[in-house]
Amino acid sequence: MLNLFAMKFSTTLISWYKKNKRDLPWRQTRDPYKIWLSEVILQQTRIEQGLSYYLNFVSRFPNVHAIADASERDILKLWQGLGYYSRARNLHHTAITIANELNGQFPDNYNDLLKLKGIGEYTAAAISSIVFNEPRPVVDGNVLRFLSRLKGIKTPVDSVSGKKIILDLALRLIDRKQPGEFNQAIMEFGALYCKPQNPNCEECLFRTECKAYFENQVNSIPVKTKRLSPRKRYFHYLFIIHQNKSVYLRKRAGQDIWKNLYDFPLLEKNHKISKEKMVEEVSSCLFAALKNNPQVKISKEYKHILTHQIISARFYTIRLNDSKQFRKINLLNGNIWDSADLKNIHQYPVPRLIEKFLKNYQFL
Repeated sequence: MLNLFAMKFSTTLISWYKKNKRDLPWRQTRDPYKIWLSEVILQQTRIEQGLSYYLNFVSRFPNVHAIADASERDILKLWQGLGYYSRARNLHHTAITIANELNGQFPDNYNDLLKLKGIGEYTAAAISSIVFNEPRPVVDGNVLRFLSRLKGIKTPVDSVSGKKIILDLALRLIDRKQPGEFNQAIMEFGALYCKPQNPNCEECLFRTECKAYFENQVNSIPVKTKRLSPRKRYFHYLFIIHQNKSVYLRKRAGQDIWKNLYDFPLLEKNHKISKEKMVEEVSSCLFAALKNNPQVKISKEYKHILTHQIISARFYTIRLNDSKQFRKINLLNGNIWDSADLKNIHQYPVPRLIEKFLKNYQFL
């Protein structure tokens, strides 16, 4: 029974896709480098946002050797604003591996692709099916949503068992002669018709087979496990300028999401503090050794929403004209800070919060 449904489903889906697919550059090639690049960029990213990044990367780095030869700083700078920076670091690491250890050739199968850093089941399935015609189903958010509604699956799709149910179903439905077309078609249909909010059920080709539609449960499927409330964090950045020429900057270390990006001296709080109290704290901790406390200019509040946290940030601009004062601040919290040329500040890859601040800052 499922075989007949699968044949009808894949035929209808691929036929729709060939007539209605969006004209996107990575759909005009089977170059594994470009397919890989597009899949990495589009993880957790809308096509409307990711398209310009893809075009910029292909223009700057037309092949895997070009991206392998680039510096990580250049990769992160071009990636700036896209978020999930581990993707960019893994992209660079894997490009180096492919260029230097695999003679510039991508593995031609799912299992070997999985061995590369940053390539998980979804990306390996996408590359192996689209480029090498291997029948491996892709299961992204669009596919999880579409198939769980189609079959009325109420197991949480963000659970191990829920993902396995969907993956097994996708494996039975995939067109084994055109796996790449099928995978792109099912993702496209989920994105354009079976949307998270206000899905276009009335014009859906599969409405008569959709269990969620007939049970009036479209808005309650897919089911997800209850998530914790996001953690709230309060950042207070010190934008310290010396004679309108230099600014304190550091390259972040450790294993956080902004690893190897650059930022300013930071005071973090776990609760909201008034601007007046924060200025007092900045002054007391920063300028205790100085004779004259410089004036502190406070920015507006910037918000940055991540999956599990919400960051509120303010920037405290402090101008120093005395070289001795500038050197003394190197002792802040025992840390040594780099002195970056202010006119070149935009060349450094920085977190989105700092990018927003610098775009608004008047460099006088």
